[in-house]
Amino acid sequence: MISVEEALQTVLNSYQDFGVEEIPFIKSVGRILKEEIFADRDFPPFNRVSMDGIAIDYSAFTSRLRSKRPLSFKIEGIQAAGSEQITLKNTENCIEVMTGAVLPNNANTVIRYEDVTIENGVATINIDAINDGQNVHSKGKDGQKGDVLIEENKIISAAEIGVLATVGKSTVKVAKQSKVMIVSTGDELVGVDEIPLEHQIRRSNVFTLVSLLERLNIPSETAHITDDKPILKSKIENYLQEYDVLLFSGAVSKGKYDFLPEVFDELGVEKLFHKVAQRPGKPFWFGRKSFLNENNLNSDNQTNDKYKKNTIVFGFPGNPISTFVNCVAYFYPWYYKSVDIKAETETAILNADVSFKPNLTYFLQVKLSSRFGHLIATPIIGNGSGDLASLVKTDAFIQLPNDKTEFKKGEVFPIIRYR
Repeated sequence: MISVEEALQTVLNSYQDFGVEEIPFIKSVGRILKEEIFADRDFPPFNRVSMDGIAIDYSAFTSRLRSKRPLSFKIEGIQAAGSEQITLKNTENCIEVMTGAVLPNNANTVIRYEDVTIENGVATINIDAINDGQNVHSKGKDGQKGDVLIEENKIISAAEIGVLATVGKSTVKVAKQSKVMIVSTGDELVGVDEIPLEHQIRRSNVFTLVSLLERLNIPSETAHITDDKPILKSKIENYLQEYDVLLFSGAVSKGKYDFLPEVFDELGVEKLFHKVAQRPGKPFWFGRKSFLNENNLNSDNQTNDKYKKNTIVFGFPGNPISTFVNCVAYFYPWYYKSVDIKAETETAILNADVSFKPNLTYFLQVKLSSRFGHLIATPIIGNGSGDLASLVKTDAFIQLPNDKTEFKKGEVFPIIRYR
């Protein structure tokens, strides 16, 4: 049995680079950007009107204000959004302008319609305090041609989609997603739409894992295999060759029908660890299976890591909380490392005393709240690792170290959010 820290480092050391693919930009939300996005021209590309109103030469306004002349300007024309730039021929006059339009030549300030009265082709400004350049979004203010607008390894959101469209990136390079199979095992499990017998329960862990992966925008497939060793071995042998990552729920502990460790060994899956000094989720199994990629052998037919395909295997214990915590505590960091994203770490203040005697790292469920800018973690004690319903009442796991048994209110520890 190894420590949580050793287990996590082993998982991180087994990260995989699945390459890059180019996809339509509108389909890229949630994906990891694998190129820098540059401005193809200044942003905005012209002095842009940001309010409907009139455009004037600011000096004409100040001159009239000083001489106490009427703040009235003859309207020369209209500058509509999307039309070519026109020119204010007489700086004592004005031009009506629309939001998004190019600021007319010889004009530098826009007064919104709400502050103007227009009668008989003359606009009269009803306020005597305006600023030079107001309501004008200056050319290049947001970025200049050649500037990096989006850094590589950014998670693409709706905000990035708008920028991609603006610079004309109809397709974009993103991290290629791994091909994932999620497998549940056990004769006691039946389908969600079935009525279980008294000795059975419905499958739930597999769908929890599907949803946890969807949070990372990772698609997955699912399968269920009964507790029959030959069938397990046959199906897993195929999965190892077909998929990049296998996530198992159940059959990795000490039960008579927990065949997975034996099957992995017989199929040549390298065990990197089995059992972690933690609660819940201690029987966690982790390993990998390497396949020679014969199409990429070098001239000497050497089989170094560059010419291998690795299938990563996560074997989570079958209890619901165990599966859940191991996914967010190990699979998530593995994925972040694989796509070259720096995972953010958070801490929270414990809101109650906790006593935990075993020499294990304790992933304790907590409800999060904020107080005076600090994150507060209130422990919610469930009924063990099988208490799936307790997850609904909580927001995160707080990670309590194994080097002490008493944890006091006010102490600060790392948390892993799942909500």
